[in-house]
Amino acid sequence: TTALSSENQRWAENIITLRKNEKLLTGNVLLASSFISYVGPFTKPFRIHLMEKVFRPFLEREFAKISNDSGEDYMMPMSPDANPIATLTTPADVAQWNADSLPADKVSTENGCLVCSSSRWPLIIDPQLQGIKWIKQKESAPERNLQIVRLGQKDLIRKLEIALENGYTILIENIGETIDAVLMPVIQRAFMKRGTKLYIKLGDKECDFHPDFRLYLQTKLSNPHYPPEIQAETTLINFTVTMAGLEDQLLNLVVEKERPDLASLSDDLVR
Repeated sequence: TTALSSENQRWAENIITLRKNEKLLTGNVLLASSFISYVGPFTKPFRIHLMEKVFRPFLEREFAKISNDSGEDYMMPMSPDANPIATLTTPADVAQWNADSLPADKVSTENGCLVCSSSRWPLIIDPQLQGIKWIKQKESAPERNLQIVRLGQKDLIRKLEIALENGYTILIENIGETIDAVLMPVIQRAFMKRGTKLYIKLGDKECDFHPDFRLYLQTKLSNPHYPPEIQAETTLINFTVTMAGLEDQLLNLVVEKERPDLASLSDDLVR
């Protein structure tokens, strides 16, 4: 216990911070939920506009109405500088994504949050192939048994069936603007529960569904037009590199090259 006594002050400060953040959780989670639901298909300027000019003012207005109706001292349950990235992930997670080849700019980090936090399967708009490079590295563990396939491939259904039953990862790369109808039950997560097991229809047969199964869809098209049913059943995530995003990526590379001590210090602090 004497070895831990020095941690007493830090733990006490953390408890105060956690209790304060608990009161702000409602608004922060609502903002993060709107972020996951709507910003994925857009580039950086539109994301900033949606978050700062639409979602945040809307939540502030609604919380202000509650304050007026209550007639009591009411603290708005949302941080003044609420950040969806801080709500959805941790610096350690972001550092691991960067180690797995995800670029270190803000948009790429947002995209990483969307891929990992959405309950729907991600459909990645990835003309520069940065997203698929990260996914391949992220899912490279032997137990994930990543399978990379394309629509029209002869053994696609067989590989998908094995992945569904064993909880492996399937990456369908370079898709167009249409998706084979046989895949729709998987994309829609059209599960059937019998007893304690989940089943899903794949073609003319039913397969066991393992809860660890993961599906990623990727397209090289820079401006695809998907039908509403695809947009509703997947999470569109735009990995397209813009000039602003490229500037951020180059700045991080320059810091790593010119000041490796700062880059190393940043990594050590996260760890």
